[in-house]
Amino acid sequence: MKTLLMVAVHKPYRMPEDPAYLPLFVGAAGKETPEPGWQRDDEGENISLKNATFCELTGHYWLWKNAEADAFGLCHYRRYFAGGLPFGKKHKQILTSKQLERLLARADVIVPKKRHYYIETNYSQYAHAHHACDLELTRQIIGERCPEYLPCWDREMSRRSGHRFNMFVMKRDRFNEYSAWLFDILFELEKRLDISDYSDYDRRVFGFVAERLLDVWLGGRQIKPLECRVVHLESQHWGKKILAFLARRRKGRAQEMGESV
Repeated sequence: MKTLLMVAVHKPYRMPEDPAYLPLFVGAAGKETPEPGWQRDDEGENISLKNATFCELTGHYWLWKNAEADAFGLCHYRRYFAGGLPFGKKHKQILTSKQLERLLARADVIVPKKRHYYIETNYSQYAHAHHACDLELTRQIIGERCPEYLPCWDREMSRRSGHRFNMFVMKRDRFNEYSAWLFDILFELEKRLDISDYSDYDRRVFGFVAERLLDVWLGGRQIKPLECRVVHLESQHWGKKILAFLARRRKGRAQEMGESV
């Protein structure tokens, strides 16, 4: 089985030597390739110019439209599925080709272990971190284009955990199904959503929304994925993230109550 596990990368960085991994320079349009031999996401049919708002999904789209394999996946230059291949400064372990093949013999879809919010639902966490209207408009579009997924959307928004990072590995048929469904919703959302006053961070909205849509699609298709631990090659700065999250949450609550912030 040939598996292409895309590594979304935008700057010079060490890449795994295992043949399953494909370094893909995302947002490549108008830029020089950081390292010789890396695939660019502005070749063939592509949406490379949308990278500022679609993030690593410009690479996902390139993979869907241009690559051939039996299974496809997405990981990041500093974030991989855990396995048995020593990689990185501290020789952390990432998935190998043979391990991927064994896992795909057990399931059609592999995803990261869920992230848990505990004091927030998926909806409230997003609303406090970004703009709630992103999710409201996404729900409206799902209701119009694929209403059978609305119960899954509502269920996922009320949960307190979810699969994040837009990371996955899928057999070809599942990957094609998911990609067609995902980009149909995102392109319609892009048409309707006014992001002219969004910060550079919040303009990455379509990548953020896609993270939430993965579980909706899995639920709608009644797919039970195989979960795999994620290896982070760099510090996650949890202290800063927690403080920023609490600040956003307080601001959101104050705005709901009409207080000044």
